[in-house]
This record gives sequence, C-alpha cells and structure tokens, in this order.
Amino acid sequence: MALYEHVFLARQDLAQAQVDALAETASNIVTEGGGKVVKTENWGLRSLAYRVARNRKAHYVLLEIDGPAPIIAELERQTSINEDVIRFMTVRVDAHEAGPSAMMRRGERRDREGRDRDRGERGGDRGGDRDRDRGGDRPRRDDRDAA
Repeated sequence: MALYEHVFLARQDLAQAQVDALAETASNIVTEGGGKVVKTENWGLRSLAYRVARNRKAHYVLLEIDGPAPIIAELERQTSINEDVIRFMTVRVDAHEAGPSAMMRRGERRDREGRDRDRGERGGDRGGDRDRDRGGDRPRRDDRDAA
C-alpha cells in the first residue's frame, strides 16, 4: 500500500471538538476502505498567508495514511463536499516521518526559545531601556529643573 499525508484546513469559527470530529470522520473513511491512519496531528488555529473564503485563520490537521489510491480519492471527494473544510491537500510520500512533524517541532523550538528570551541577557532582569520607557524625546525631570 502507498503512504500519504493529508492536510486539511477547517474554518476558524469551529470549536476544537468539531475539528476533532472532522479528523475522526476522515479516519473512518480511510479505515472503512481498508487503509490505516498511522498518525493524526492537530496543529491548532494558525494564521493564513491570505484570506480564504473570508477566513484569516484556520485549524490545521495532518493525517498520515497507509492505504490504496481509491481510499484517497474517496477521502478527497468527501473532504471537498464538507463546508467546514476550506482547503485540503494530499501528497504521496516515500516514508512517514518518525516522531513529530516539522510543524510540531517548530512550535516546541519556539516555546523553548521564548522562555530563554524572557529571562534577558543576565538571567532575570528584563529591565528595558530608560529612554524608551520614559517616552522618547521628553526631557528627564533633572533636565527640566536645571533649565
């Protein structure tokens, strides 16, 4: 059987439970056709590069599938009918990635870097620049008193 990655984008106004139900429906289509869903990843609500069907954001879901081509054709047919799905793409791959996908690793790296950046250079003092905190070109109180 061939290996596929199927990614779909669901409308931004759906609840997480509804997005999970869409993923479950797609999984059922694959398993009823004799295929197998190897992995399901929910990438969450993410911004789109441009508006699609009046949506600026979408819920991203990835399915890694092991199955024959007719199952994929049926999955794509059912996905295109569903009004909650605004875009989808299926790609045939040579092998599935071991572990989390690149999108999930990217989020973990960003979280780790964000925690390190919050500590500042010296470990805990996020102080800031006095001129910026003061409001830019406004003279300091000491300078106003001297004038």
